[in-house]
Amino acid sequence: MAELATIARPYAEALFQAAGAQGPQTAEWLQALAAVAAHEPLLAFAADPKVTAQQVYDVITGVLPQPLPPLGQNFLRTVIDNDRLRVLPEIAHQFQALLNERQGVADARVESAFPIEGAALDELKAVLEKRFGRQLRLQVQVRPELIGGVRVVVGDEVLDTSVKARLEQMRVALTA
Repeated sequence: MAELATIARPYAEALFQAAGAQGPQTAEWLQALAAVAAHEPLLAFAADPKVTAQQVYDVITGVLPQPLPPLGQNFLRTVIDNDRLRVLPEIAHQFQALLNERQGVADARVESAFPIEGAALDELKAVLEKRFGRQLRLQVQVRPELIGGVRVVVGDEVLDTSVKARLEQMRVALTA
């Protein structure tokens, strides 16, 4: 995994600089490219020595929901020519991290045993933004195995207030 991150970093940084103020729009088409590049059959097709770079380009652009802007076309050609198609999801991840840093926002994954919506989600967001000291863009996932409470992941920070985590802490304390 570290190798993919190392390979992806210069691509993400170069694209971030080239995108400039068009960062949010670039992130959209880059996510679409990453989703397409995550499919193993496409990667196998691209690895076939009989397949040309233009054929790979045509297949990828043919399945995208919207046409790529000129920057996206050049970027995709560069990625294909350098045989870095497999790294596209990591490039998109690192690009989004750079964009979030510029905007002062962080992505947060909130895992909850039950759906959280409306006022409860707004209240939770306010508490989490105060706790983490930055604006958060929440993505809620329902995970019934947590039993109750929430588990929040922001970057490499984890806040786990779930019943499952508390039970695990009690189990460790009792068996120590």
